[in-house]
Amino acid sequence: MKKIIFLLLMAFQAIMSQAQDKLVALSFDDGPNTTTTAHMLDVLKKHQVKASFFVIGKNITPKSAKIMVRAHKEGHDIENHSLTHSPMSQLSADSIRKEVWATSALVKRYVGKSPVYFRPPYINVTQTMYDTVKLGFICGENCEDWEPTVTAEERVSRMLKSAKDGLIFLLHDFEGNEATVEAVDQIIPILKQRGFRFVTVRELFKKKGIKAQKNLIYTDVAHPNHIIK
Repeated sequence: MKKIIFLLLMAFQAIMSQAQDKLVALSFDDGPNTTTTAHMLDVLKKHQVKASFFVIGKNITPKSAKIMVRAHKEGHDIENHSLTHSPMSQLSADSIRKEVWATSALVKRYVGKSPVYFRPPYINVTQTMYDTVKLGFICGENCEDWEPTVTAEERVSRMLKSAKDGLIFLLHDFEGNEATVEAVDQIIPILKQRGFRFVTVRELFKKKGIKAQKNLIYTDVAHPNHIIK
């Protein structure tokens, strides 16, 4: 009987611990490539953290696809960031459909699984896009890491200020953006020490028990927005 009670207490503590976890997701736009994406994967592996990569279809080449396959094999999710990274509010429904379908097809071809989520280039969203794209729409909290004048230390500072349970960080692994690689290497141990746990975007929705709703775009899972530009 004592053993049963002990096991029940352990199970209860595990459930409570999981329920109290502060979860955040790292997500990266504009890959894949054979340099910065590979370096980012090295950092994530070093810290044993999984993330989500929102890839641009035109960047998927036979060489960069190997890096994308590596990311998938190491437990990261591969999501959709369009084919050409065009401002999609200027496109017809048919062109929008092709931008998303072509990228999803390339991802499925190389990693064997289709994307579940879509990040619109420039977070440029129209009702036509909501009506046409069948994937969940993801935004995220950015730290302007596409700006070369924003140092790695400033990126870390901005991420620390915005970190909260359920947040999706919007970062970039485009070729040459090594300051973000450095920032991620710094931010992970700090946030872990503060009680945060890193999950992929898919895991974030699943663990929070939330399903992405149509006509909404998510920066964090609890507070989606309806954005039209």
